[in-house]
Amino acid sequence: MVYITRREHFNSAHKLNVPEWSEEKNLEVFGKCANPNWHGHNYELEVTVKGEPDPVTGFVINLKNLSSILRTKITDKLDHRNMNLDVDFMRGVQPSTENVAIKIWEQIYSDITALGAELHCVKVKETENNSVEYYG
Repeated sequence: MVYITRREHFNSAHKLNVPEWSEEKNLEVFGKCANPNWHGHNYELEVTVKGEPDPVTGFVINLKNLSSILRTKITDKLDHRNMNLDVDFMRGVQPSTENVAIKIWEQIYSDITALGAELHCVKVKETENNSVEYYG
């Protein structure tokens, strides 16, 4: 089994809040992420797929194809956008880093499977110190 990872970047704004809570409680729980005027991050995305290399090409997956999937399904939708307002697959979802990783997985899973590889991990790095790994 061979594992191969593609890295992409995107910049997005978001706000974490529970509408039923007061602004004070949202700030207490979510800190800066509950800023009423939003805030943003420079995210790093790593997608790892696994499989056996093709005997002819030597590829588990053609990285050009993986890059295209990530661009059209993920970064074109997230980059320089507000996750709460602009991103179809995040609508109605609390845009925590955990949920972002899960929703990215859901967006790309079938496309990667259709290319004969298996999606292994989606890693979303929100800050230098905080990241999430999701294994489906």
